[in-house]
Amino acid sequence: MALSRIASSSSSSSSSILKPISAALTLRRPLSSDTTLTIETSIPFTAHNCDAPSRAVETSPSELLTFFRNMAVMRRMEIAADSLYKSKLIRGFCHLYDGQEAVAIGMEAATNKKDCIITAYRDHCTFLGRGGTLFEVFSELMGRKSGCSKGKGGSMHFYKKDSGFYGGHGIVGAQVPLGCGLAFAQKYSKDENVTFALYGDGAANQGQLFEALNIAALWDLPAILVCENNHYGMGTAEWRAAKSPAYYKRGDYVPGLKVDGMDVLAVKQACKFAKEHALKNGPLILEMDTYRYHGHSMSDPGSTYRTRDEISGVRQERDPIERIKKLLLSHEIATEKELKDTEKEVRKEVDEAIAKAKESEMPDPSDLFTNIYVKGYGVEAFGADRKEIRATLP
Repeated sequence: MALSRIASSSSSSSSSILKPISAALTLRRPLSSDTTLTIETSIPFTAHNCDAPSRAVETSPSELLTFFRNMAVMRRMEIAADSLYKSKLIRGFCHLYDGQEAVAIGMEAATNKKDCIITAYRDHCTFLGRGGTLFEVFSELMGRKSGCSKGKGGSMHFYKKDSGFYGGHGIVGAQVPLGCGLAFAQKYSKDENVTFALYGDGAANQGQLFEALNIAALWDLPAILVCENNHYGMGTAEWRAAKSPAYYKRGDYVPGLKVDGMDVLAVKQACKFAKEHALKNGPLILEMDTYRYHGHSMSDPGSTYRTRDEISGVRQERDPIERIKKLLLSHEIATEKELKDTEKEVRKEVDEAIAKAKESEMPDPSDLFTNIYVKGYGVEAFGADRKEIRATLP
């Protein structure tokens, strides 16, 4: 018999939109048990200089329900961000993650909040996975004080240090050396934790990536470099930019693993394997074979360098949410109606978070001068003519 659907927490709307996505999940009646399900990944892992993990992944009905709901929240959030951008409520750069949700969710399933994650500018869903809220996401996107970076970071600079998320970064590839630095701090402090440094295939040819990887390998740092290969660096196909697009082999002396990044269970298994490996042996490269449905950013229609048939083909054959939906239905964990009800609840939560974020205050103009200089030095800010003092900083 199908299990009861996820109970909505959106009935108490003001509290639900302030909760992390996983916290919004409860069940109306207990699962038949926390039965262990063993499910095989969609395709085998491909390994370089290491043994591949097993394709048999252990999960549970409650975990699969959580995966479905959390990915649905991420998908709806990004679609809503598209609309807000077109309405000019979000300004500047905006890079959306829809299609790649399995990477963020699978990685969270294999880690804890003491493990560090650092990524590039496609960072909304990674922040949400780390425990951020929809309200913080939309507030930051719309430049409001209640955003995760107090409205000053915008789409590319989400941050949540208390959960080990060290941000989105706007400079291509720059987050990788910083991630290796986080891994160095973990080893220096003798923490039993790792750092996941995410980058796209477009950043995979960056020299700083190889310099950081070399140091990480020399010092056996617990650094896991994750190439989110969505096959297009901006509008350039991987085969036009890389002589060797087998990014998991790019470490040469560093082991690597190619993963179906559209299969959340494969991502979970790979990240669990990578964490165990990195703590014992040092760095590892994970190549997540994934796909973004939107263009590179909101200024890119995403259809000039690839066909609409290609995009719809991936949606039909590999969509990460549809894959989990099929598992839930085939194992009779939920019914079609229950899953549709969950999607309606998610839509409502997203809409409520947007409405609340719109009511949030804008930063004060004086905030332009904060977070730049060390406090206590009496720094004065002048206008362009240097005659009028505009502000005196504390």
